[in-house]
Amino acid sequence: MGEAKVAKNNICNAIALRYRFVFENVGGGEPELKFLQHPLIALIVTIPKGKQDKEDEIAPESVEYEDDVEYLRSLDPKEWKSQDHYKVLGIPNLRFKASEDIIKTAYRKKVLKHHPDKRKALGEEIKTDDDYFTCITMAYETLGNVSRRKAYDSVDPHFDNNLPSGSDIKKDFYKTFTYYFDLNTRWSERRVVPKLGDATSSRADVEHFYSFWYDFKSWREYSYEDEEDKDKCQDRDERRYVDKLNKAERLRKKKEEMSRIRQLVDLAYNNDPRIDKFKQDDKERKMAAKRAKQSAAQAKKEEEERILREAQLAKEQAEAAERARIEAKRQEREVQKKALKKERKILRDICKANNYYADNADQNLAHMTAIESMCERLSLSELEDLNANLKNNGKSAFSKAFKDNQASLDKERLEDLNVPKQKINTENNVPAVVMIAPEWNEDNIQLLVKAVNLFPAGTNQRWEVVANFINQHGVLSQNTSKFNAKMVLAKAKDLQNTDFSKHNLKEAANKQAFDNFKKDKKPVLNIDESGISKKLDEVNITENGEKPKKVTSNGDLKPKAETPWTTSEQQLLEQALKTYPASTAERWDRIAECIPNRTKKDCMKRYKDLVETIKAKKAAQATVTTK
Repeated sequence: MGEAKVAKNNICNAIALRYRFVFENVGGGEPELKFLQHPLIALIVTIPKGKQDKEDEIAPESVEYEDDVEYLRSLDPKEWKSQDHYKVLGIPNLRFKASEDIIKTAYRKKVLKHHPDKRKALGEEIKTDDDYFTCITMAYETLGNVSRRKAYDSVDPHFDNNLPSGSDIKKDFYKTFTYYFDLNTRWSERRVVPKLGDATSSRADVEHFYSFWYDFKSWREYSYEDEEDKDKCQDRDERRYVDKLNKAERLRKKKEEMSRIRQLVDLAYNNDPRIDKFKQDDKERKMAAKRAKQSAAQAKKEEEERILREAQLAKEQAEAAERARIEAKRQEREVQKKALKKERKILRDICKANNYYADNADQNLAHMTAIESMCERLSLSELEDLNANLKNNGKSAFSKAFKDNQASLDKERLEDLNVPKQKINTENNVPAVVMIAPEWNEDNIQLLVKAVNLFPAGTNQRWEVVANFINQHGVLSQNTSKFNAKMVLAKAKDLQNTDFSKHNLKEAANKQAFDNFKKDKKPVLNIDESGISKKLDEVNITENGEKPKKVTSNGDLKPKAETPWTTSEQQLLEQALKTYPASTAERWDRIAECIPNRTKKDCMKRYKDLVETIKAKKAAQATVTTK
């Protein structure tokens, strides 16, 4: 790639090389270097670095350079580090504001006047090892080097590190702190530093000011005050050790400096009248919001109370209206009752005055019975009409009323006798079945006893659960309704009260069950072993010296009466089931060994019965829960 030809008006003349450039061929000639502008560059207006500083710099020609010969002669070259370098060069008033050009000019003037050769030519005696010109040279080497000057300016003895006093703050807050913040602005790493402002500053400006200073970044460092010079060390380890000591001391002084800045900012913040005003405004705004919230809550509460009062008033009015209606209806019934009583008395008096319109004693009794029946059955209007008719027509009116009453009674009797067994449902033409109450037979009573023991007192909806248990395990005939809680409770109380000496439902049911067992049990004929015949229904056989067992003609063993499980045996079975889980080999043999007088078969059967009982209990409870 050859040398690029750049146009005179190319923007690259003013832009740093960190931006993007491309070579483009224009008209087939040599490639031209062009700048690719970033979209954000058009939105950013920047001041070139150092331009603003140059505008603020003081021209070297306008500076008055001092020449304090007595001070220079009093300097000790061995103590050059403790001297005032700015005063040595004759610019004690400018100090950190002095530019590089001013420092060079000041040094040049000192060299022209105080160089040993110049003074020697004038006849002055020069001590080479102890001449003050060495201090001038060290002052220039310190201030003429950027990093060394930065280190010296950081510990400038003329800088005021103090904080403002309380009297100064009370006297003039803005003037006092403006001075101190402007004084410390020189240490800021950021070039743009906000001003303290005055009483008219906006809240945003004030908050931005304190935010900047609470997050203040200082470039001030303390390497100039290092007690040990690592350049004088003889080896690397010694330099490393000295450097470690110097860094620790610098860090300590840096922390003290940042603490001083923080104290200055806190002092200003705590005494700033604008901050107090902002806090008061915030407090008033919060109080206003709180009052508004309380007012809204109070209004809401009053509205709810008003609605509640209106609802209560409406309820009371409705209750009063209902009471008035009931009272009016009651009074109406009382009036009607009195009128009905009066008409009945009139009817009885009329009939009694006319000897009940009877011709003999038998007819008299029949008429008296009919009169009482009419008093009970006829309404008020019918009684009034009958009494009026009796007064006008006498016996003929009574005879007609007597016949009508007898006809009504005969019709009612006929309807009662001819009640159909099945009624037709007029809505869906489905024949309605008359359900008969279930019968408490022996099986149902045993189920009741079992359920009462299975579901003790305290079970949720106990009697509904017991009724469902009986309905699930019992046998109900056709057209028979199911047992309900009321039936079960009544039967349980009835059975409990059957035997007043024991007053125990379980004992009464067990007694009935034992009676049934004796009725069903048939006598067994024991036949001697020599007379065995296959044609006999039952024989006694002896195996290995055991007692004879009852068998049928087909070889099946006839079951013997089971011995009830005692409480101790039940506890032993439960413990054995826990001891030998299902994964144990020959589990039931080991369980049977733990229970005396019980075989493996007895244990397995007892376990199955318990499982079925628990399942039945859960099913009965689930049925009640789903209702």
